[in-house]
Amino acid sequence: MPRIRISILVFIIFCLAAGDASAFRCGSGMVSAGDSKARVLIVCGKPTAKEKTGEKNKASTVAKKNSKTKKSGGKEEIWYYNCGSRDYIYALTFEDGVLKKEDTEGKGSGKSDCLGK
Repeated sequence: MPRIRISILVFIIFCLAAGDASAFRCGSGMVSAGDSKARVLIVCGKPTAKEKTGEKNKASTVAKKNSKTKKSGGKEEIWYYNCGSRDYIYALTFEDGVLKKEDTEGKGSGKSDCLGK
């Protein structure tokens, strides 16, 4: 019975120590939301492809005597990493040079570009 309890405790500790689920692993390195483009380049190397989606407008309203709306443009860019035929293509979305999110874009193909530097 004590072995079962110890095994369960060890399993729980491993689950808690698993880390950030939204992190992107490339080679022995890892990047996650909040990292800069420079850090991603240093850790992961050049992406397979890049796409600029232009300006992303965000509106916010300031409530005073006259209601005003401010628009601030944030440049959005998506970097794609093809992680090979046994993995996926990952899309890293940057806003104003900061990594905001990571998504998969279908099955990868060929040799992996996710080996890091």
